[in-house]
Amino acid sequence: MNGIYFINDRISIDGRTREESVSLQEQSIKNYLAEQNIQAVTLNPYQLKDYYSVPHALLYDLRKENTSFDYFIYYSLQAVEDFIYTYPAKWLILKSYFNEFIMIDKQNDLNQQQAI
Repeated sequence: MNGIYFINDRISIDGRTREESVSLQEQSIKNYLAEQNIQAVTLNPYQLKDYYSVPHALLYDLRKENTSFDYFIYYSLQAVEDFIYTYPAKWLILKSYFNEFIMIDKQNDLNQQQAI
């Protein structure tokens, strides 16, 4: 099983600093990958990190690679919601490259609408 993971480095989670939020997302996702035996895939050999932090870059690399993957892993809805609501068509295209989307932190506000 292979997957690509996304970390939003522009958000603050539960009052943490941005650096702490990135660390929380990365550690949680890496633990999940290890537990589930999911191999993280890096599409771009020039990519500095093992993860994507810019959805547009991920979409660009997916289009170039033109293949699908088992999993897209992200920490929480908060990590992807800005992209979902700002670029709904691109979100649908991005979703088409993956068999399953996995959200690590499933604590959601019951009043919050979800567009995933």
